[in-house]
Amino acid sequence: MRPRSTQAVLAASFAAAGSCHDTYCQQNLNLSTVSWTVSNPNGSVSVPGKFPSQAHIDLYAAGVIPWPLYGLGDFDLRWVAYSNWTYTSEALKGLRQDADSTWLLFNGLDTFASIEFCGKHVAATNNQFRQYYFDVTSLLKECKSNPVLSINFGSAPNIADAIAAEPGQETWPFGVEINYEFLNRQFIRKEQSDFGWDWGPAFAPVGPWLPGSIVQLAASEFHIRNSLVDIYREGQLNLLPPDQSRDWVVKTSLDVFGKLPSDASLTYSLQDASGKTVGEGRFENVTSDSSTITGSVVIPADSVNLWWPVGMGPQTLYSLKIAVDSNGRTVNEVTKRVGFRTIVSNQGPITQEQLDMGIAPGNNWHFEINGHEFYAKGSNLIPPDVFWANVTEARIKQLFDSVVIGNQNMLRVWSSGAYSPDFMYDLADEMGILLWSEFEFGDALYPVEKEFLDNVKDEVYYQVRRINHHPSLAYWAGGNELENLELYVVENAAPKELDRYTAEYETLFLDTIVPILFGNSRSISYSPSSTSNGYLELDFSLPQPITERYNNKTPGSIYGETDHYDYDSTVAFDISSYPIGRFANEFGFHSMPSLESWQQQIDPADLYFNSSTIVLRNHHYPPMNTNTSNYANSTKGMVEMTLAVERWYPAPQKEDPIANFSAWCHATQIFQADYYSSQIQYYRSGSGRRERQLGSLYWQLEDQWQAPTWAGIEYDGRWKVLHYVARDIYQPVIVSPFFNATTKDFEVWVTSDLWSSVKGAVNLTWYDWSGKRLDIATPVTLPVTVGAINSTKVLQTNTNDILKNHDPLDVVLAMSVSVEGQLPSSNTTQTLTHTNWFHAAPLSVAHIVDPGLKITPGKDSFTIEATTGVAAWVWLDHSAGVMGYFDSNAFWLAPGEKKEVGFTVTGGEWIDGTTVQSLWDLTLP
Repeated sequence: MRPRSTQAVLAASFAAAGSCHDTYCQQNLNLSTVSWTVSNPNGSVSVPGKFPSQAHIDLYAAGVIPWPLYGLGDFDLRWVAYSNWTYTSEALKGLRQDADSTWLLFNGLDTFASIEFCGKHVAATNNQFRQYYFDVTSLLKECKSNPVLSINFGSAPNIADAIAAEPGQETWPFGVEINYEFLNRQFIRKEQSDFGWDWGPAFAPVGPWLPGSIVQLAASEFHIRNSLVDIYREGQLNLLPPDQSRDWVVKTSLDVFGKLPSDASLTYSLQDASGKTVGEGRFENVTSDSSTITGSVVIPADSVNLWWPVGMGPQTLYSLKIAVDSNGRTVNEVTKRVGFRTIVSNQGPITQEQLDMGIAPGNNWHFEINGHEFYAKGSNLIPPDVFWANVTEARIKQLFDSVVIGNQNMLRVWSSGAYSPDFMYDLADEMGILLWSEFEFGDALYPVEKEFLDNVKDEVYYQVRRINHHPSLAYWAGGNELENLELYVVENAAPKELDRYTAEYETLFLDTIVPILFGNSRSISYSPSSTSNGYLELDFSLPQPITERYNNKTPGSIYGETDHYDYDSTVAFDISSYPIGRFANEFGFHSMPSLESWQQQIDPADLYFNSSTIVLRNHHYPPMNTNTSNYANSTKGMVEMTLAVERWYPAPQKEDPIANFSAWCHATQIFQADYYSSQIQYYRSGSGRRERQLGSLYWQLEDQWQAPTWAGIEYDGRWKVLHYVARDIYQPVIVSPFFNATTKDFEVWVTSDLWSSVKGAVNLTWYDWSGKRLDIATPVTLPVTVGAINSTKVLQTNTNDILKNHDPLDVVLAMSVSVEGQLPSSNTTQTLTHTNWFHAAPLSVAHIVDPGLKITPGKDSFTIEATTGVAAWVWLDHSAGVMGYFDSNAFWLAPGEKKEVGFTVTGGEWIDGTTVQSLWDLTLP
């Protein structure tokens, strides 16, 4: 094969776009096709780079630094964060000096960058989340040789400290800003968790983290750099449930640079997935200026089908082509994949009809999709990697597969990371995962001087318009834990200053963000804080219509969402310690990753529970400075996990140190999963209680490194015990035990999130641990009917009354429910079942016995059997060389019960060596 010529290679680097003219056609140079060098200020380091990328990644690829996530790289590589790094291109051949205009376009520069082109300064940037574009036409024309592009990235920690030290700089009462490792993150518009968090390291990376290009245009051409599509029902207003009988309004707005024709008009073509055109025509009310063209059109409601979240209906998507026409021909166009749906955060007052149903007064806080209430089941998504340049579509697809398989329909995309890339929303659109999204502010109060607010305005304007067309976008929140935590700290630390800081909070999260968001989107709901008591009132005659409730609560009424963290494991599983609200958006407890994950990034000599490396990788509690010896705070988190295991389960004491370490890691995961399961079941049962609770999103879905965290999925994709248990307890219909250890009151509930009632029976069987059936005075079979998105109590008793001569240490209850019901996404009735177990005493003191587990491999599955006793927390483990998941795991078995379990391979090659264990194995030496 002949090698391509230099000219052919250059030609492949350029992408033609828009319309071609007699002498010139718009061309884009993708900066990823250019060779780059990364260097530090004194030139002691100079290595090849990529675009997009970040300095740590390129230094690692060149062998300058070890893999940052290994060992204590979080601390050892601080020198990288404290240095400036310059990305310099090769000579850019092929650019036309006779182009009428030449533009630099960057979709993401992280964060403080000074840009030079042809040896001349172009501009400085200071926001990781903005799109930047610069006209360099004159610089190119004056260039005496092939131009070079140079981007110098400043040290974010150094610059943040310098901004914080400016005379007269904003300050806040002690404790308001939660500091992790690097300080002063609130002063800069960079991913806040880059400065450390309690579940992640602090690398403060810099670099061109998103794609960029050089665009060249003819005099009559323009480039579409961003676009808005907003789809809503006629008459719809944010935060208010719309009339589902109304037609659809499609509003579009294109952001451009170059020369927009003075006679520009807009047309559209709407096609379904098969390519059939279901609508076309002209946009009306078209307006334009030098940088934007906007129009709208009405789409008849009966001409399109609805988009639904997973489990509620089909994910119907359409291709919307928007064309800019001039002089009777198309001169530019953009295509967006869209869906027709309404998604509303209903925070309105409880109605009389709801009161008559027994719902407590106050305000709602739940989501409605296409006019239907639904129960939001899911978790919180953190940044999936320390370095966003490592995040690929394939990796997110695998993660989102686990979300859907795990019976989750919503992810809260946590603030203080970075705005999700387009491919994440594309995948969510396809898979039916609702994404509660947030602006990147969290666990701090922020400056409100004009420069900072103007910077935020550009950020919000760009991100809202970029993302809004995705039907998976469920909600916007201003930031994380601002009202319930930061303003609460102010109220306690400096009550006389509360009014001042509340006003500043409203300046940013209401007066600045809301007019931009609501001015661009009628289809989305918003709250300034991810946990709040909701709004007090709405007035859409005002530019900013939201009045926050804060603590303006009526006694006996219920408002807003809750988050819940209690690291005192003595009260774990005590439902009286769980908050009562309309929606639970955060709750959790940390656990260790598996031995297999630790082995990926830890020296074998450090593989024991309290090794210095493992302790220092535990960032709960955060160090609040850059001191590498944070043993005091990290040890607190290790103690919390240790005490939780010792209080509730047999504490491992194995002779082999690696086996003991692995057993301890596994035991912490059992506690985490058990605790989350208890909370999820309680919150879900709230759908039938006075609070009418309609959402449960636990903290957190996944890891961004190998460390003690709140994650249910480890860094490489391996499922922890938590994800298996959440999958089970997020089934549509579940049976749940609730026990008050003080009063000994015991209840059994059945909960359903289906949209129509279900009917069936609950079966109760009492055993001792050896598997002998016990004659305990409760019904064996209980009839049950559960209404739509509701719960029903089927048994209320007291264990003092029913156990009598039975030792609580030797009593377990097997519960199963079987009902007939119809899934929202199905037209047929089917049988839905679920099993659960209750033990009357903590498993740390219960008389558990060897269950005699047997595993029998089959062709595509394994059969597990308990032969000599009740098997608690049966756990199947696969080899480290394969990725995938079991059909079921972390389950219980009665003696003589067999369970067939399959395994789905998602990566690597299948390796034999699957093992099975139960809680009993923790007692073995």
